[in-house]
Amino acid sequence: MTNEVTVDARGLACPRPVINTKEAVEAMTGPGTVRTLVDNEIAVQNLQKFAAQRGLKAAAEKKSDNEFEVVLEVGEGQSAPAAAEITCTPDRRSGGLVVVFDSDSMGHGADKLGRILTKAFIFALTKQDELPEIMLFFNSGAFLTSADSESLEDLKALEAAGVSIRTCGTCMDFYNIAEKLAVGSPTNMYEIVDAMEHAGRLVKP
Repeated sequence: MTNEVTVDARGLACPRPVINTKEAVEAMTGPGTVRTLVDNEIAVQNLQKFAAQRGLKAAAEKKSDNEFEVVLEVGEGQSAPAAAEITCTPDRRSGGLVVVFDSDSMGHGADKLGRILTKAFIFALTKQDELPEIMLFFNSGAFLTSADSESLEDLKALEAAGVSIRTCGTCMDFYNIAEKLAVGSPTNMYEIVDAMEHAGRLVKP
């Protein structure tokens, strides 16, 4: 009979998700599956590193904006402890920091200059010691998360670092770009208001 274990590591900082998963793997008495639930992509990356170190097959799935499932397949004899250092990619997100883009052009004046400044601002964000917890995009800011965006690679890097990127669904529909969303997930005005209302710090470039 195949063992199946679920580890709920949501809300836990590294190394806890990896340690809890490691303990679940080592507690298995035969082949089986360990499913670990986490709430950010950083934890997913750390679990995938652990799986690679142990020679385990791993598959990750994004269940929702803040829930991911990493499934590790444990074969015969693979549950035995192995000498593998637990390493953590640092979580650079700053709790409560929300960055809002209500336009694809920064400041007032020439739109061309404004778009250059927006691109530079997003790039500069990737280089900060502290990253936002959430980034919101609405009105023409929705163009920044589309497949044609010049900031797409930088936004994907931020998402990979655990930043929650959310774009107004109504805005994408208005501009007819819903099918071009290339990073993050759609959101609605209720969630936008909730994120802004509960922000510890709110930044609008």
